[in-house]
Amino acid sequence: MIPAYTDTVLSGERECLTDWQMEVNHAIKQTGLSFNTDAVLAVPTRTSEVRLFELDNGTMSQARLAKEVWDYERYAGHRVWEGARGANGSTYPFWQRHRYTRSERLPLLYVVLAGKEEHLLANRRQALTVDVRGIAVAVWVNTLPRLKRGEPWYEIGVDDPDRRRRSYPEPVAR
Repeated sequence: MIPAYTDTVLSGERECLTDWQMEVNHAIKQTGLSFNTDAVLAVPTRTSEVRLFELDNGTMSQARLAKEVWDYERYAGHRVWEGARGANGSTYPFWQRHRYTRSERLPLLYVVLAGKEEHLLANRRQALTVDVRGIAVAVWVNTLPRLKRGEPWYEIGVDDPDRRRRSYPEPVAR
């Protein structure tokens, strides 16, 4: 499915793809949060921006799919303290210090739905939209058949670092 998806998204423009990895683990030991991103694609920009992809073949429950999307917000909301013990320091987004160090913003999450009849995929997309309402990370969703026809993505989440920062507690200074 990934080669078909890659062909669809890139539409023959492979020179814009610099690197991609499959099954990339995102884990924060302190919180026990751990999940795998199906694919991470690097785009050649000044800051080496990446795009995250979740590919759903219709094999997981709707609740599990929504939980996976919400895991990205929990990951994005985790902050780490940097500074010497007893000295002034500050907090930074975990993802920016430990995973995507050159990225200025949290990578966009694209969710691709496939593996079922098109009307069922449309229902799944609508249900996911409802399940992640209020999420504070950028999430775009579409079905593989729609992507193959060149139809646009649906935006179901907007990146809002300020709201994320209010939603997740700051780490205690050392």
